[in-house]
Amino acid sequence: MASNATEYIKHHLEFWNSAPGSGFWSVHVDSLSVSLLMGFLFVGVFSFVARNAKMENPGRLQMFVESIVEMVDTQVKEIFHAKSKVIAPLALTIFCWVFLMNAMDMLPVDLIPMAAQWIGHTFFGADPHHIYFRVVPTADVNVTFALSLSVLLYIIGFSIAAKGLGGWVKELFTAPFHASGPVGTILLAPANFALQMVELAAKPISLSLRLFGNMYSGELIFILIALLPVAFQWVLGAPWAIFHILIITLQAFVFMMLTIVYLSLAVEKH
Repeated sequence: MASNATEYIKHHLEFWNSAPGSGFWSVHVDSLSVSLLMGFLFVGVFSFVARNAKMENPGRLQMFVESIVEMVDTQVKEIFHAKSKVIAPLALTIFCWVFLMNAMDMLPVDLIPMAAQWIGHTFFGADPHHIYFRVVPTADVNVTFALSLSVLLYIIGFSIAAKGLGGWVKELFTAPFHASGPVGTILLAPANFALQMVELAAKPISLSLRLFGNMYSGELIFILIALLPVAFQWVLGAPWAIFHILIITLQAFVFMMLTIVYLSLAVEKH
């Protein structure tokens, strides 16, 4: 147990690092393991429902899954007007996976960290004070950047698939400013290329930091509430938990919607 509030907060905000002090060449084991677990949970549940789907008298789980699929499909049809077999499954995966990772923030603050400390001390003889486990992957900026960089690769891939490699490269140097002659095109090429790079860089940065900022602040508020006396924890924690359900869902929806919008822009000509 932490001796004071500062140590308590620091301990809860520390990642389980595979190689402490190694900088870039290390892995946040807790973020990676929980995100993979949520990914397998999503695939497992949706695969189970797909294999056991019924036309008549569908169960509640099937109806719930169908409502999610229908919602995502509606958004894709309204925003993405090109033909693609990838965009709808991609949007569905992003929404469900991000939502499940966000939802880990609804677990009691001390539940998983204390379980990790007990397992580490009981079975491996480790010092409980040096055992860390952060349970919300999307409160780790490395996870949100990895997700957004994956979306960036899709944006580039969709652009090349729709316009060809030559057409995409040409667009990098000829849009958004256009010139009537070759001299003007050459003169405007550096400015166009710079603006295109800014636009490409802004998309993953905005995607990742928006999700990270909202989930990190929510996690921190839960930690601060846990420092209060038990009676006040329920008074403040319950309303915040109810409101946080909206944040969890909204952030997953926003990440999905922006991905669809960016991919839609990627296949359109200026």
